[in-house]
Amino acid sequence: MSNLDEFLAGERLDDVVFFVSDAYLDDDSRLRNVGVETDDGVRLILDGETGRSAFEAGTGMGAMEFAKTAMGADGEISRSLDDGVCPFADGDSGDDDSGDDDSGDDDSDTGSDADHAVQFVFAFAEAQNDEVGGIYADGDVVHAYAHCTCGESYSHKWVIGERAE
Repeated sequence: MSNLDEFLAGERLDDVVFFVSDAYLDDDSRLRNVGVETDDGVRLILDGETGRSAFEAGTGMGAMEFAKTAMGADGEISRSLDDGVCPFADGDSGDDDSGDDDSGDDDSDTGSDADHAVQFVFAFAEAQNDEVGGIYADGDVVHAYAHCTCGESYSHKWVIGERAE
């Protein structure tokens, strides 16, 4: 069983997962030496403290601060923790009044996958907690947070062992 399979089975509750896309990660990054290369980047599964430090070194932001900002938007992050569906991809029609659509800044203003690709993912699992209730009473819960090329961040959580929606 791989480290990712063990994490997703709830057997590595003290570890975190950190994925960085090839597009975001420098070719000579030290993270490539400690992680597992995937089709689109590098995935690391590390003890919590080391993983949070690697996340900060790789992204320049604190892991928990990033998680707090990403919690504001529910998206979909793949169970492989290296891809996702940005909830802002459908919102590019101008309904958003943030003014941060970057229109005209590049040649790819067509809503392509490149406009909404995962740059990095941070995830951890939390043990079942009957006192908290909700999904936490149903089993161990994976908390996953992704940052998109559009500049937005989003989150997804699920009970370990439940099938993807």
